[in-house]
Amino acid sequence: MNERRSAPKLDAEGPAAPPRSNGELVFAEPWESRVFGMTVALHERGLLDWDRFRERLIAEIGEWERSHAPGDEYCYYARWQAALERLLDDDDLCANAELERRTRELAARPPGHDHPPRSGSLSAGGGSRRA
Repeated sequence: MNERRSAPKLDAEGPAAPPRSNGELVFAEPWESRVFGMTVALHERGLLDWDRFRERLIAEIGEWERSHAPGDEYCYYARWQAALERLLDDDDLCANAELERRTRELAARPPGHDHPPRSGSLSAGGGSRRA
């Protein structure tokens, strides 16, 4: 399975179709674009079979639809992440215990740890940008 592949063809409609606005992918939070990017990169490197991932994603969405509590907010990329995690575990690419350990490590980091302040910004002491 380790041969290089082109970017996957994303569904435009149906349960596996990612959220879009004017044809462009939409990510509500940075983590959503990151999990999307990781999945595509794993596929392009030949480590993840896109059809199997898509099937797992559809199954995760269906499971959420059958089991969510009334009032639970749906998050497409939470289902995407769950599908990726299960596939990584199933294919022995990354065990679920390792994913959980790494998630705890990352969650313990302070907000903004991966986005250092830019010079001239308010958080870097650059003052207001108003004229």
